[in-house]
Amino acid sequence: MSARILVIRLGALGDFVLSSGPFQAIRNHHRDAHIVLLTTAPYEVLAQAGGWFDEVWLDSKPKWWQFSDVRALSRRLNEDAFDRVYDLQTSDRSSSYFRLLKRPRPEWSGIARGCSHPHANPDRDRLHTVERQADQLHMAGIDDVPAPDISMIDADLSAFDLPDRYALIIPGSAPHRPEKRWPGERYGELCHRLKGMNLAVVLIGGPAEADVLGAIASVRRDSVNLCGRTSFEQIAALARRAELAIGNDTGPMHLVATAGCPSLTLFSSSSDPALTAPRGRSVTVFSRYNLTDLSVDEVAHATRLAFA
Repeated sequence: MSARILVIRLGALGDFVLSSGPFQAIRNHHRDAHIVLLTTAPYEVLAQAGGWFDEVWLDSKPKWWQFSDVRALSRRLNEDAFDRVYDLQTSDRSSSYFRLLKRPRPEWSGIARGCSHPHANPDRDRLHTVERQADQLHMAGIDDVPAPDISMIDADLSAFDLPDRYALIIPGSAPHRPEKRWPGERYGELCHRLKGMNLAVVLIGGPAEADVLGAIASVRRDSVNLCGRTSFEQIAALARRAELAIGNDTGPMHLVATAGCPSLTLFSSSSDPALTAPRGRSVTVFSRYNLTDLSVDEVAHATRLAFA
């Protein structure tokens, strides 16, 4: 009977994408095993498209007082009798799932107290996500961890009227993190300058970013505004066909970089690129303490250097 392996990665988007290398490493190490991913609903299709897992389970992340939901999760985890668990989330929540398992518990790689394969590196929180997870897997006996890669993911783009050569522009970020955004009017000016590189502009963002995407589209009237129209898989497919991508430190920039698109990501002091920068075939990071101090000239120059 083949081994049963559980991988836990609940989110967020950037972290999920950065875990694609560990996903592949676990698949390679347990070639004949039945591997299950426990994740949250936004990442179900992306996980299935990657081909790393035999099953994808969804976690509703019940609160501790939602006793029936917690019992249901506990029952499901125990009924499947996993041989090993790789907790790549390594959060208080995911570590608490270790305590839901009946004794004798399966082997567990993570930071849960009492687990069989603890990630015991005291500097783990000072490592980039990619190096931290590679170190965690090394301590669990997996040494060959490839770089993050979602270039295999594709999607139907026929609903979009795409130009032949285009740049992806991703000017948003989480609504509660406005300090991570380069001003929208500067993106508009940058998009105007991209004409000099013979590049059309394709705008990516969610409904909460409709205002900034609309403002940029008003400057580049020939742009393709896909606000609220793209799945994660379609963003990956758009990235594979794009000449370059420019955007703030946000999940979709991780997605496009790891899909293989040459990318320029703008960081403010609110996040540390040494710990959270996107990874991919060609990634450039531009960092300023305050993004309002970053001029269009500087970004345009960095764009020419990065994508010449």
